[in-house]
Amino acid sequence: MAQKVGVVGLSGIGTTHSRCYANDDLADLVAVCDLAKERADTLAEQFRVKAYYSLKDMLDDQPDLDIVDVSTGGNENGSWHYEPTMQALEAGKHVLVEKPLSNDIREAREMVAKAEENNLYLGCNLNHHFTPPAERARQYIEDGEVGELVYCLHKMGFAGGERTYQPQDSPRIKGFPYFHMKAFLSHPFSVMRHFCGDVTHVQAFVTRPSFRKSAGDVMLSINGIHVRFANDCIGYLLSQRGDATFGLGGWWSLEVAGTRGTFCVENCIEKITFWRAPGGEDAAKPEDLDVGTSSGPVVTESGITDFGETFPRRIHAFLEDIANNVPKSQLRASGRDALAALEYTWAAMESYEQGGILVRPQPMPPQHAHPS
Repeated sequence: MAQKVGVVGLSGIGTTHSRCYANDDLADLVAVCDLAKERADTLAEQFRVKAYYSLKDMLDDQPDLDIVDVSTGGNENGSWHYEPTMQALEAGKHVLVEKPLSNDIREAREMVAKAEENNLYLGCNLNHHFTPPAERARQYIEDGEVGELVYCLHKMGFAGGERTYQPQDSPRIKGFPYFHMKAFLSHPFSVMRHFCGDVTHVQAFVTRPSFRKSAGDVMLSINGIHVRFANDCIGYLLSQRGDATFGLGGWWSLEVAGTRGTFCVENCIEKITFWRAPGGEDAAKPEDLDVGTSSGPVVTESGITDFGETFPRRIHAFLEDIANNVPKSQLRASGRDALAALEYTWAAMESYEQGGILVRPQPMPPQHAHPS
């Protein structure tokens, strides 16, 4: 049966989410809500659903709602997530919230605790690993073709430089030094954790280029972050916000290496390349390789170049998990996963503030299965 959905926050990403629900057989989009009446009315007319101008009114008038999608923004893209999420959870609704879960780590912890307390699904729009290349990467790992994980390298950032830089005048961005880290790092940290597991140690070196400094821009837009995973794999995350242009791998690349093979995903959704370690089945014999060379790559193109395709794929997964009544602990890209990414982000900020010291992120709270 299709899940009845109401979307809150219709500026940009909320419109995208609404379209995804309207086009998904597992969803029945019945309501949209925004404080801006004209915005809500326009989208309601487009999707032929009812418009609301407060979440309370929508919840009171739509008691059969199954899911509330929280696509609000706010300072650092997350300060307006807490109140509507908690309100929806209190009303007994499952919630999918835009990333980051919150721009306040204490609020994020409360949101996850409330969902567990009320035995509800809380998901987050961590859409970057809902792609064919990511699925193929997981298959390589699960089939044992990567082996024991050794390292993880992740680069993510918009192409740019000093010639394209324009100061941000938005009051929700300007003046917030940690805007990029809070608003953006949930994506790469969640991807790294998806493939390599929990992070136990974080060390960050953070800066901004001179053209930002001269413009009075305080955003710490260049982040170099070392991590260690619980399985002893080591990792490095390099993220920037239009300060430079990445070379190999494009704007988004993930390379994960193990004792049996290595894969690299490029541009998030576009392709994956796999290299088998020498000596294995279907790989070159070590004596047949020159010094410094490896076995020939296996390249798999997804045939998709539109990053926007990640949104319907991620939202369908959330709907699918609820329809299948999966255990809350197995929800894909859950609020708990989003909280873990924020814990790593806060550890990176603490490391930077303390001159690059090694920081242990706060452990995730234990999971307690609901009696039902």
